Amino acid sequence: MDADVCVIVPTIREYECVRSYVANAERHGFDTDRLEFVLVTEDHCPTEEMDAMLDDLGVAGGVFDGSRRESWLADRGVDEYDHLIPARSHAQTSFGLLYLWAHDHPYGVFIDDDTRPHDDVDFFGTHLRNLTETRTVESVRSDENWVNVLYHSADDHGLYPRGYPYAAMDEAVETGEQEVSDVIASQGLWTNVPDLDAVRILMDGDLQGQAETRLTTADFGPDFVAEPGQYLTVCSMNLGFKREVVPAFYQLPMDDNEWSVGRFDDIWSGVFLKRAADVLEKDIVTGDPLCRHDKAPRSTFDDLHNEVAGLELNEHLWKLVDDAGGDAETYAGVFAAMADALVDAEADYRNGDFLAYVGEHMHDWLDCLDEIQTIERAVPADD
Repeated sequence: MDADVCVIVPTIREYECVRSYVANAERHGFDTDRLEFVLVTEDHCPTEEMDAMLDDLGVAGGVFDGSRRESWLADRGVDEYDHLIPARSHAQTSFGLLYLWAHDHPYGVFIDDDTRPHDDVDFFGTHLRNLTETRTVESVRSDENWVNVLYHSADDHGLYPRGYPYAAMDEAVETGEQEVSDVIASQGLWTNVPDLDAVRILMDGDLQGQAETRLTTADFGPDFVAEPGQYLTVCSMNLGFKREVVPAFYQLPMDDNEWSVGRFDDIWSGVFLKRAADVLEKDIVTGDPLCRHDKAPRSTFDDLHNEVAGLELNEHLWKLVDDAGGDAETYAGVFAAMADALVDAEADYRNGDFLAYVGEHMHDWLDCLDEIQTIERAVPADD
């Protein structure tokens, strides 16, 4: 069987996490021939050891440091778009999306290297079922137009995830039921260390970039969707998705920019994806499969320094795109409309000019995808 699932792993440390995910697939009878791993790393990292690990596991894939990414783009005649992949940033996962796009994988999975699958959960099988099955799930909305993905036990732990707007806290939550038959993204959540921003980590009393509060399986309820018009944080440490979303799922020019805005790659791309899903009447399911998040200790204040440049922008971004692209019929159409909204925004916020910069990169993303698709249709990929 040809690989139909592109597994994108940004890594500079714990690349051996791949072994755990391959072992999980084998344990649950998920055919590992379906998996192609794309490890996105840096020039100073042990790429040869990563290559050897993939060979040892007998799985398809490749390792792409900065030099290899440059060569890949040049080979496809799109090296003029290398600015889309920021240096020294988690947002380099955008390269994995370009790889998936060029190689026609129908499914993608993002995995962070500080996560591990739960032994008793069919990790890849659950994501694929979420993306392909028709079923009824819980639907959620709030009076703030934002859904806290940790809402099931929020009354007990009081946590809000990284990227959740501060102005949308203390929301009133309502739940119902909804049939889902066209799911475009499957967001798995995380036990152990919750995905919090630095301010919330400090409020939780932790100075080591983790959290005093830890999550267990019991903290999570059934799978759910945020209702149309409702936003939610999308975390790319455990996320399955369909190829069709790639035009609206660029991970943005984070960290490597003159405003030093970073740490919001998956959060903002999740806002754009949810807007596109609402316009096109698609769904994002959140819940299973859970993974274990073993975030390494680091200074909470370093994280705060990296996040503070974008905190005010994060409060307003969703409102700027909330009515964009309503008459569009494609992901690219919605994404282009959101890009225009950011370019044209009167963003009188701290680092507000960054929003136009993001919008310009969003347009470049669509142009790059168009060129890759044209080239790959003319000359089949050989790697």
